[in-house]
Amino acid sequence: MDARKMSISAVGDDLMRTLSRTFSGKSQHDNKQRRESEDNAESADSDSAKTKVEAWRLADDVKGFQLNDPTEGRKLGVTWSGLTVKVVPSDSQLQENVLSQFNIPQQIKESRQKPQLRTILDSSSGCVKPGEMLLVLGRPGSGCTTLLKLLANKRKGYTQVDGDVHFGSLDAKQAEQYHGSIVINTEEELFYPTLTVGQTMDFATRLNIPRTLPNGTESHEAYGKRFKSFLLDSMDISHTEDTKVGDAFVRGVSGGERKRVSIIETLAARASVVCWDNSTRGLDASTALEYTRALRCLTDAMGVATIVTLYQAGNGIYDLFDKVLVLDEGKQVFYGAANEARPFMEAQGFVCSDGANVADFLTGVTVPAERQIRPGFEAWPRTNTELEQAYQRSSIKARMDRELGYPTSEEAKSNTRTFCEAVSLDKSKHLQSSSPMTVSFFRQVQACITRQYQIIWGDKGTFFIKQGSTLFQAIIAGSLFYNAPANSSGLFVKGGALFLALLFNALVAMSEVTDSYAGRPILAKHKNFAFFNPAAFCIAQVAGDIPIILFQTTMFMVVLYWMTGLKATAAAFFTAWFVVYVTTFAMTAFFRMIGASFSTFDAASKVSGFSITSLILYIGYQIPKPNMHPWFVWIYWINPLSYGFESLMANEFTGQTIPCVNANLIPNFLPKYQTGANQACAGVRGAAPGATSVSGDDYLASLSYSASHIWRNVGILFAWWALFVGLTIFFTLRWDDAAGSGRSLLIPRENKKRVPLVITPGDEEAQVNEKVPRGEATKEGANTSHDLSANLMRNTSVFTWRNLSYVVKTPSGDRTLLDNVHGYVKPGMLGALMGSSGAGKTTLLDVLAQRKTDGTIHGEVLVDGRPLPVSFQRSAGYCEQLDVHEPFATVREALEFSAILRQSREIPREEKLAYVDTIIDLLELHDLQHTLIGRVGAGLSVEQRKRVTIGVELVSKPSILIFLDEPTSGLDGQAAFNTVRFLRKLADVGQAILVTIHQPSALLFAQFDTLLLLAKGGKTVYFGDIGENADTIKQYFGRYDAPCPPGANPAEHMINVVTGTHGKDWNQVWLDSPEAARMHQDLDHIITDAANKPAGTLDDGHEFATDLWTQIKIVTHRSNISIFRNIDYVNNKFALHFGTALFIGFSFWKIGNSVADQQLILFSLFNYIFVAPGVMAQLQPLFIDRRDIYETREKKSKMYSWKAFVTGLIVSEMPYLVVCAVLYFVCFYFTAGLPSTPNKAGAVFFVMLVYQFIYTGIGQFVAAYAPNAVFASLVNPIIIGVLVSFCGVLVPYAQITAFWRYWMYYLNPFNYLMGSLLVFTDFDWDVQCTESEFAKFDPPSGQTCAQYLEAWMSGPGSRTNLINPDATAECKVCQYTRGSDYLYTVNLKDYYFGWRDAAICVIFAFSGYALVFLLMKLRTKASKKAQ
Repeated sequence: MDARKMSISAVGDDLMRTLSRTFSGKSQHDNKQRRESEDNAESADSDSAKTKVEAWRLADDVKGFQLNDPTEGRKLGVTWSGLTVKVVPSDSQLQENVLSQFNIPQQIKESRQKPQLRTILDSSSGCVKPGEMLLVLGRPGSGCTTLLKLLANKRKGYTQVDGDVHFGSLDAKQAEQYHGSIVINTEEELFYPTLTVGQTMDFATRLNIPRTLPNGTESHEAYGKRFKSFLLDSMDISHTEDTKVGDAFVRGVSGGERKRVSIIETLAARASVVCWDNSTRGLDASTALEYTRALRCLTDAMGVATIVTLYQAGNGIYDLFDKVLVLDEGKQVFYGAANEARPFMEAQGFVCSDGANVADFLTGVTVPAERQIRPGFEAWPRTNTELEQAYQRSSIKARMDRELGYPTSEEAKSNTRTFCEAVSLDKSKHLQSSSPMTVSFFRQVQACITRQYQIIWGDKGTFFIKQGSTLFQAIIAGSLFYNAPANSSGLFVKGGALFLALLFNALVAMSEVTDSYAGRPILAKHKNFAFFNPAAFCIAQVAGDIPIILFQTTMFMVVLYWMTGLKATAAAFFTAWFVVYVTTFAMTAFFRMIGASFSTFDAASKVSGFSITSLILYIGYQIPKPNMHPWFVWIYWINPLSYGFESLMANEFTGQTIPCVNANLIPNFLPKYQTGANQACAGVRGAAPGATSVSGDDYLASLSYSASHIWRNVGILFAWWALFVGLTIFFTLRWDDAAGSGRSLLIPRENKKRVPLVITPGDEEAQVNEKVPRGEATKEGANTSHDLSANLMRNTSVFTWRNLSYVVKTPSGDRTLLDNVHGYVKPGMLGALMGSSGAGKTTLLDVLAQRKTDGTIHGEVLVDGRPLPVSFQRSAGYCEQLDVHEPFATVREALEFSAILRQSREIPREEKLAYVDTIIDLLELHDLQHTLIGRVGAGLSVEQRKRVTIGVELVSKPSILIFLDEPTSGLDGQAAFNTVRFLRKLADVGQAILVTIHQPSALLFAQFDTLLLLAKGGKTVYFGDIGENADTIKQYFGRYDAPCPPGANPAEHMINVVTGTHGKDWNQVWLDSPEAARMHQDLDHIITDAANKPAGTLDDGHEFATDLWTQIKIVTHRSNISIFRNIDYVNNKFALHFGTALFIGFSFWKIGNSVADQQLILFSLFNYIFVAPGVMAQLQPLFIDRRDIYETREKKSKMYSWKAFVTGLIVSEMPYLVVCAVLYFVCFYFTAGLPSTPNKAGAVFFVMLVYQFIYTGIGQFVAAYAPNAVFASLVNPIIIGVLVSFCGVLVPYAQITAFWRYWMYYLNPFNYLMGSLLVFTDFDWDVQCTESEFAKFDPPSGQTCAQYLEAWMSGPGSRTNLINPDATAECKVCQYTRGSDYLYTVNLKDYYFGWRDAAICVIFAFSGYALVFLLMKLRTKASKKAQ
């Protein structure tokens, strides 16, 4: 370890010299000392200066920066004046539903009302010089992020921006070419989850290696490695280098560590102006302070201008800043030195209590519920406008305005010159002078290719599933077309095999559309950091494709080609293989282009779904080229697949002679006709009259193909590929993350009248009067709290746990996450559960709440001294850290849903709903009760969602206790305080509450009664009272040589002590302490005491509060409303059916009566099967979303049974499936000219309707068991591919390999679907041969045709049609008389087969839904109990 430390500090000197030319801080050091002496002079409170001086642990490493030559640096600074930003208001939008969206007059009327622009930032001014740090404070929605985006020169998405922003002496336009030096770190962590931390940082550092290396650095690679190890060490995450970054679905580093990766990735850009938007979210207090110290140190040394917004910033953090700017609803109510802010606000009459966070005090002065006014002070500012005016009049404003001339100063001009020189020294010579990148384009491509392979290798699972399914499909297809005969019977089969070779690889390429959206935000982020040109990313993707597609197509073609028995020459095989490879390449580029060209996934998936339908239909297999209708034939010419198919067909059949056999030779089969004379081919394209065989080239010519086109087409495919790649690059260069105008509330159209006027659209005028609290219930009068306490559920049960241990199995052996933890929660007690990241806080809550489904739990968990009752999970409330809700429910619906399902079945419904009103009052959700919860970004804010989460648990009347997991993370100081204030209110009424909390301010910490403090590994460090002003805890730690310094936040102090290097085993200290002994006595006493009394909570013995029928009704109602409001989903479904049906109907327009048209009837119906993949791709993510909500929250709190869940999802889809069937039938059936008699058309409609239920059942049972949507999307093509292959269309029944024919064919729902559709449409169809379709031959001399063919017509040829029985020459025989003759050849022997197959389809529909229930049951695991 020491060796590593030494190497790091050695890196320090070198590295900082390494960046020598890049940054400078010589004069900064003087600035800082000057600033601190000013601070001391201006303020009596000189603590802040002391804190500033407290060095960051890597400060010595950074000292290297200060040895630089002052003439070279990157100092810029940023100055802005009169900055005003306006956007189209999006406070609230109406959410249409399936019916209201068709109310066209209303839509037109509303679209005419142009809303006024809303100001989200109002004439803000300021200046951050090089080496200064500015803290921007404000509540969510007050414009902090907007200000930061503009100071980082990101202006997209804002309607109107007025005012000036200067970077050094450059204006915003000139600064655009330096956008890699002016960056913003946003709140979201956007990474490829399967890359390791080391790979992610390696990528960032390799793209930021300057051209001119400093002295003592041997190579660019060595520089990159040093830079990377310094960055990892700066945030103390070197140990995670080989761990995946991870995300919600991929296991990786912890949330706090992921945030730190995002911080150092921004530092890797070595920018001159850096904005940090709420970058400490999810970090514990000590890490947040460490991070701010790092910023302070780097800012001083490098002369960076640093602008930061933070929520819940402690005083230790606040004191590190030079300046502070306070925004309130876009108005700048204060901007000045950090140590002047508190005195200024106090001078206006506001009181800041001791130990409070100054930052929270500054944002709280405009919130009536929180501000405290000095007694006797009359003229205090009541609104943000009045406070802004007070600031405008102050001397601080005048002094700060003097800095606004900085851009014209000599200092700024010379800094800007040196900055531009430094940037051009860094930049590769191969780049244009205007390029913002650092390394050459070739290096960018290299880095992107390396990363592309790392991404694929990091997600090996998906890669191997993809390749495994390719092999599986190839074997299935090979066995389907096995040994296709080299005669006329093999023509159709071989064509099918070649068609499938192209089709399968094109379908695999379709996943590119999804991938394109996964990587898009990351690309936009790196583009903003100027890491690489997006074209490099596109080229890297192509380079990544080459070996993977090579492997995929080789595996597929080797199996399929030789199993089918295609032309067995090396030349033919390699030609076919190469054509498939190039076609797949072109199709991958095609789908990637579609992904790049649309801004939303919905639009891209519609286009990609529709394009695959049209490309498959016009490939030349289903409808031969000569039979295509002129209005759609252009699709054939722009279809890459059709060029590939022509080359494959020509390669296979050229130079072959194909003998006619079986039904294609008339007459045949009987010995008298086997002479070889007096026979002719029938129904074989290209055959000459009277011939018994056809040459391959004639056959190709009849399809308008030619062998001379094989390599021409390959050239055309390369041209398509180049065009698609070019377009992908063109569209990718235009991607950007729009700045956006913030979230908006969504109001369901049907609730418009019920929503208070304040938040409905069209009410934009600002209220000038004083801000009022959200709901009327917040008047904190005694009467209100008295009423609430009368209504709220009281709790009398005591909850205890002893010797609790939890062990999980890991690859490296057993790992203990909780180690002999003890504790209790009594009614009226608000308990805090604290510890550093990874101490096991959430694990303990999960174990106590019976939420774990794996691992081993030891110890005892008791309620009232008795084992946990059956109804425990229902009787205890649990608020997850993630607010998981049904996005299409309104707040009131979510609360009523929980209340009705979780309160006891004895309570009448009216009483349950009345209790919902009580909770809405308590949580101040009045104005929001009829708005949709939505998703983050469109719907409720994080803090509003948190209140809904708490509400959902409270309305269930938890009779034992409430658990909350980190209810304050991600909230600003005010929202966090409000949340804890609600909890305090509940505890005072008698509720027992246990809360895990991350980094409470002193104010929050004071609200709690007891504390359970855990150290790493789930070991107890303290359990007991906190005491008034945390005195009890301070005494405890003071007694063991860790006294809490005056003015420090005791909560932060404890975490620092326990995680720091105090050299003590605090767990052992606790075990030996008198407090631990007292706690054990208390615990024994509480348990025996409670066990002797009657139980506080009566167990009704039911697992669920309501009976199954009630659950089904309520859950189905919720699912119905959810889909009714989800217009994107429903419209996609309708559009897919409507569009596909019209397209196929017009492609097969008015099918004729020839023999070839029989094939067209078959294919026109066969295409109906292909509405399934598109709808399933949309249905499954929806199902899995709902399933995640159920499994994370509703199942664990025993809200309702999985049976009700599945029933709700199945039933809610049904009305839309009926509409889809009607749409498809009406648009397709009559355009294709199928029989319109009611008994035929009605029967076909019935079967089409049943198919809707069959494929929905298949989609839902796959989704029910799939771990995630990606997995489901990989399974779909396998299932559909196998079912399509064996339904008797691609290969007729008689030619299917015996192995499959006798079971797979009969188990296949698509077989019965096609059977019933064909019988009802084609059975009575009159067939009339065209001239070229007749078998024409002369009878033996002296015989008429009828005499010669008598035995044939009464035997094997009884279904053929002799047109001229009396002729003595050129007999004309047509293969079929009626459609039923054709159907006989595909194993449909009588009309009753139609109804038989229709009935079997109904059985399949039911069995599909039965599988949904079965697989959902198999997924549902029982919770672990303590042993």
